[in-house]
Amino acid sequence: MLAELSLLESRYTFALERIDIDEEPGLSARFNAKVPVLAVDGEILCCHFLDTSALIDELTRND
Repeated sequence: MLAELSLLESRYTFALERIDIDEEPGLSARFNAKVPVLAVDGEILCCHFLDTSALIDELTRND
């Protein structure tokens, strides 16, 4: 997912924050089997694989 996000960074403007769930017990318990997880503005957008269409929709929603 990270490689795909890196490719999209050159076409769209967004800030990517990586969080190690092993460092935060609450997140580890919640997402352990779902990693990687992508959230946009605190809302889960996709788990396991990047949903490119959903992400692009989010990124271009206000354009």
